[in-house]
Amino acid sequence: MPTHTPYDGSSSPFTIGLKPLDLRDWIEIDAAYDEQLREKRRLYEERPDDVFIAEERSEDGQREVLGLLQKHLPERFPERFDQHCRGMLVAGHPALTTDAMRTLPPLKAASLLVQEDLILMRRGEAGWRLAAGSLCFPSSWSLKEKFGKPMSTIHEPVPGFGPGTRNAGLIDRMFDMLQVERPVIRWNWSLQASPVLYYPLSAVQRVDRATRRPSKFTDAHIAAQVFIRVERQTLRKLPATQDILFTIRIHLDPLTAIAEHPDRTAIAKSFAAQLGAMEEAQLDYKGLTADRDRLVAALDEIAAG
Repeated sequence: MPTHTPYDGSSSPFTIGLKPLDLRDWIEIDAAYDEQLREKRRLYEERPDDVFIAEERSEDGQREVLGLLQKHLPERFPERFDQHCRGMLVAGHPALTTDAMRTLPPLKAASLLVQEDLILMRRGEAGWRLAAGSLCFPSSWSLKEKFGKPMSTIHEPVPGFGPGTRNAGLIDRMFDMLQVERPVIRWNWSLQASPVLYYPLSAVQRVDRATRRPSKFTDAHIAAQVFIRVERQTLRKLPATQDILFTIRIHLDPLTAIAEHPDRTAIAKSFAAQLGAMEEAQLDYKGLTADRDRLVAALDEIAAG
């Protein structure tokens, strides 16, 4: 059964949709922790330049992130984390010793403690830019491509969020006004044809928008092939550097799992309604232009039970 269902009407796609976050719930730990931490280590080993990047002068912000996690995790999850004199001890995983942490960029060390991806945003003359990031589980975007760019440029492919749009201005002001003691949370979702966590920008997704994207889902029974990718995103201003930490926690569920939810009828109907209401540019951005009608029909079938 899905843990989070932002497609149930509680959040709207292609909106900023920020809500207050209780800092106790800043980080999520669940049954996928061990598997996802192993996958992070594999990606760091096999494609390090694709999943981590940082400006030379971002280490103060990186260290602040690591310090906040070293404090938060043992307090919130004492059964899994222990801040020992030798470093951070993590149940079931290699200890991040003090010596080991000295050899790693601090944000990379921090990323090996949590399931979340960690993106550090820093204010400059051109606005808030991506100054450092650990992105092991990208949702159709490239860390190297967005590195060093301001928010409006990062969001340029998103309909209604590119440079000069009202939403781009709202995001800049929201970042400027974010307060240390008032972190926020938002949600996003997308659909993919496999349960892979490392899902970078593909060649198909680079096609010109005038070209109709091919179907993502070739199986005749589409519901059996679709996986819902939910992004739990938090924003927290760091007290010392005033950088902003953007965390992204990925949840992957088969579309058919909605049928196991006690509110499956309402959730499936709301999901179908969101898909039905999307404009062509929004469907194209999510890669669903060719599949929307089949997806709506599959969700209607789930709703009917």
